[in-house]
Amino acid sequence: MAPVSPRHHALAALGALVVAWFSAAPALAAAADPAAARIEAFDRSLLAVMKEGPALGPEGRYRKLAPVVADAFDLPLMTRVAIGPSWTSFSAVDQAALVKAFAKLSTASYAHNFDRFNGERFEVEPTVQSRGPDKVVQSHLTPSSGAPVALTYRMRLSGGTWKIVDVLYGSVSQLTNRRSDFAAPLAAGGAKGLLTHLDTVSDKLLR
Repeated sequence: MAPVSPRHHALAALGALVVAWFSAAPALAAAADPAAARIEAFDRSLLAVMKEGPALGPEGRYRKLAPVVADAFDLPLMTRVAIGPSWTSFSAVDQAALVKAFAKLSTASYAHNFDRFNGERFEVEPTVQSRGPDKVVQSHLTPSSGAPVALTYRMRLSGGTWKIVDVLYGSVSQLTNRRSDFAAPLAAGGAKGLLTHLDTVSDKLLR
């Protein structure tokens, strides 16, 4: 057999590198955009908690997810938008309390709804749309059986980092739902009435 030349080895190595690069490209495409990479990181954290879900219990899942949600979402902005015009009439103390209560509700919702792992997977689409100052990241939650659920994340720069400012489940906006849900307690009791409502709902989710 003829000896293999160093040039042949170099070409073979280069060829292997090119194949590896193009094989990895689909997985890396989404992560190349910083907004999409944030969603991928959030999904990974959510899946990790789901896999430990039953053992952790509601409170354990809440504790694990609290820093994840705080890091991924612009909770102060979402609180202001969900409350609407009434926000500007509240004191700074009430505003801070409402942001904290909104964060608790957001985390409790994830702890309640993503309580176990049954073979689900998240897929983030590599194409990210720009809409004014925002980016829109499309994702799908695919269960072990049944149709995928479309998850659309609207994101905005906050402190130099892309953060989630709304989530659409199919065509339903989370912030629109929150604003509708908050209207009655706000009208009846102002900031204090809404705080009571938020804490009540969060506590029910964590039972």
